[in-house]
Amino acid sequence: MQFDHVAICVEDIERSVIWYRENLDACILYVDKTWAMLQIGSTKLALTSRGQHPPHVAFLVDDFKEQEKPKKHRDGSNYIYKSDPDGNTIELIKYTD
Repeated sequence: MQFDHVAICVEDIERSVIWYRENLDACILYVDKTWAMLQIGSTKLALTSRGQHPPHVAFLVDDFKEQEKPKKHRDGSNYIYKSDPDGNTIELIKYTD
């Protein structure tokens, strides 16, 4: 398991993408009206519209436990959201080949 990305909610995807590009030299990996994936150095940052996905920290996994039922993101990746004891959302994600 390894760190994959952090996701934060923003009010305006386009405005936020511009800000991260201008202030942190972010590269756009994907963008649409409801979310964006940016690369900042060796770190990925997801920007999401409210209601699309919860703010979270994501970890890349090789596979899911047998009893876990992953869902699919629009990019085809499989994921599961879990909550830690303090209510923080943790995403386990596996990209398709």
